[in-house]
Amino acid sequence: MESTAKNIKGGEFLIKETVYQDVFIPEEFDEEQRMIAQTCRDFLTAEVFPNLERIDQQEEGLMQSLMDKAGELGILGVSIPEQYGGFGKNFNTSMLVADVIGAGHSFAVALSAHTGIGTLPILYYGNQEQKDKYIPKLATGEWKAAYCLTEPNSGSDANSGKTKARLTEDGKHYLINGQKMWITNGGFADVFIVFAKIDDDGNLTAFIVERGFGGITMNPEEHKMGIKGSSTRQVFFNDCPVPVENILSERQNGFKIAVNILNIGRIKLAAAAIGASKSVIDTAVNYANERIQFEKPISKYGAIRHKLAEMAAKVYAVESANYRAGQNIDDAFDALVAGGMDEGKAKLKSTEQFAVECAILKVWGSEVLDYVVDEGVQIYGGMGFSAEAPMDRAYRDARINRIFEGTNEINRLLTVDMMLKRAMKGELDLMTPATAVAAELMAIPDFGEEDNALFAAEKKMIANLKKATLMVAGSAVQKLMMSLAKEQEILMNIADMASYVYVAESAMLRTEKLVALRGAEACEGQLNLMRIYFVEAVDAVAKAGKDALWAFAEGDELKMMLVGLKRFTKMEPFNVKQVRQAVAQQLIAVNKYCF
Repeated sequence: MESTAKNIKGGEFLIKETVYQDVFIPEEFDEEQRMIAQTCRDFLTAEVFPNLERIDQQEEGLMQSLMDKAGELGILGVSIPEQYGGFGKNFNTSMLVADVIGAGHSFAVALSAHTGIGTLPILYYGNQEQKDKYIPKLATGEWKAAYCLTEPNSGSDANSGKTKARLTEDGKHYLINGQKMWITNGGFADVFIVFAKIDDDGNLTAFIVERGFGGITMNPEEHKMGIKGSSTRQVFFNDCPVPVENILSERQNGFKIAVNILNIGRIKLAAAAIGASKSVIDTAVNYANERIQFEKPISKYGAIRHKLAEMAAKVYAVESANYRAGQNIDDAFDALVAGGMDEGKAKLKSTEQFAVECAILKVWGSEVLDYVVDEGVQIYGGMGFSAEAPMDRAYRDARINRIFEGTNEINRLLTVDMMLKRAMKGELDLMTPATAVAAELMAIPDFGEEDNALFAAEKKMIANLKKATLMVAGSAVQKLMMSLAKEQEILMNIADMASYVYVAESAMLRTEKLVALRGAEACEGQLNLMRIYFVEAVDAVAKAGKDALWAFAEGDELKMMLVGLKRFTKMEPFNVKQVRQAVAQQLIAVNKYCF
């Protein structure tokens, strides 16, 4: 099969077969990238973990000093071009940093807000003067950044914001008036990316606002369920004078900036959530090995091993998908730059191209972390509920991730919406394969020879899960037409089907590549993790498909599609309990997450 790595488009995973040679896996990071990751780990061990209590109490100046130290080590400038004092590394290297730092609780939030939504709008949309002025100071952490989009009455509906900007009579400044809330790093940021509407414009405009401009006041720090060490404030702008040269990009381009920067934020959040999940698994395995009940460690019991293996399988699968998508973004960027596009534009275009995958991963990463911390509390038992033990903070800090960067509900709806819009524009041919699946339902099933080669069953399974998703989505589009946009539950069912396909396929491709590199015997654990995840994915696709079909199909058509769904989600029986126990034993033996 020809290689599609360089020209694959976002969302095409549903209609094209991907070969393992075309994906990047985290085991392929080179020596320099591993050293960057180790620097981040060492920083957390030395500076963050010993001070978690002080960070949560928002000790005056502590978070700023941690950001300064991270800046000195170059952690804030990994993906900033060298001309501005950064390392100029590719997207997947910045994903690796987000992954490792993700274990850092509130510090991870402060760092990601600064390096992501705080810095990237200027890097990608700023003119040369703006980049020269701000980026070097943001890359070193001399200046800290925040992002001001959300308002009391505009959350998911960001473009409905009421903050206004009007030009002064001398034409030199815009005066900004309005209120922003949930502003991460608000308490100490030097630079704010502020979204406001000029006069009666229909769309937002973005501005670079310095704290020193004046006219900025703040409410006290918000008291939050988790991420207590992260500075979160309401910010008020009262005739805040912003020089006209501090408009970011063009007038009314703010909403586009917000959407594109959020794409990057979403996939980075997924990386951070997986990093946090691995850290929680380490802690849980460690505790299970030490906690003695009925005269033996609780890690000897099947129920505890079941939990550890399920946690690991979910993490392995989403981590596989994260770096697969990260490489797609890097490849798209390289192709655009080779074609003559400006690097800043190419960065945005490449991430925008994979916005579907970014939305999927944001949902899956945050929900895996929620699952892992919940089971982590359970493994700790009574100690899990104690504020003295580490699971308390992990559990509370995890919860925000399903709300951050667009709620998971919004991201599920976006996943399907973006794919359908691309299909309408002719960028993604969903209808041809969907029609082929409909025709296949009328045909006699193919009971061809069973292929016993390694991965043959999984490849067939993935192909079938794609067919199930295309069948349900194609039928929903035909049946509901324009009213489909209002059927949020059906759209979320379809999003879950497509997401399970993407993540399960990613786990399979990573494992296949590892086996090609190391041999099957050395990859027994990874093969087992993949198989555990496939059981979850097949069952979940079957349920989501059934829920959707029951909601809009009827009569003979419903019966036929339910038969098709059953055919496409059929799995040969195998002893998943045995496989889980084997995975758990590997974790227990090395006393940490080891995949």
